Order: sequence, then C-alpha cells, then structure tokens
Amino acid sequence: MAMQAHEIEALIRESFPEAQITITDLAGDGNHYAAEVVDPSFAGQSRVAQQRAVYAALRGRMDGENGELHALALTTRAPG
Repeated sequence: MAMQAHEIEALIRESFPEAQITITDLAGDGNHYAAEVVDPSFAGQSRVAQQRAVYAALRGRMDGENGELHALALTTRAPG
C-alpha cells in the first residue's frame, strides 16, 4: 500500500522534530514524492550524511520491491 504525504512527514518528524519539512506528491499518484528537510542538525554534515539520516528515519519504508514508498526525491540542508 502506498504511503500518504502526512505519513512520510510524521516519520521524518520523529527523528527531526525541529525540521522544516515539505512533502510534495510529484505525480499525483501517491507513489512519487519529493521531500525538502531543513534541520539545524545538518550543519557541518555532507549532503550524503544528511540524506542517509533522513532515509534512516523512514525505517525501511523504501526497501525492496514491496516498499511502501516507491520514490522520494530528497533535498536536505541546514537553515540559513
């Protein structure tokens, strides 16, 4: 079953409670999303480290062909 935007945001928010999170359904199909996550904890981290942290927050929802979340275009940064 596909995930809803609010479910994606809730999972990310658990790990990044102070983040500014924007979730966009790219195709209008509930399967292809974009997420922008802006969080102070990203300061000094590489983009790869930032994105790994966000993917970890999704707790396996993108894993394998039966993952609940099919595609997520991810943008991360520290505020400022």
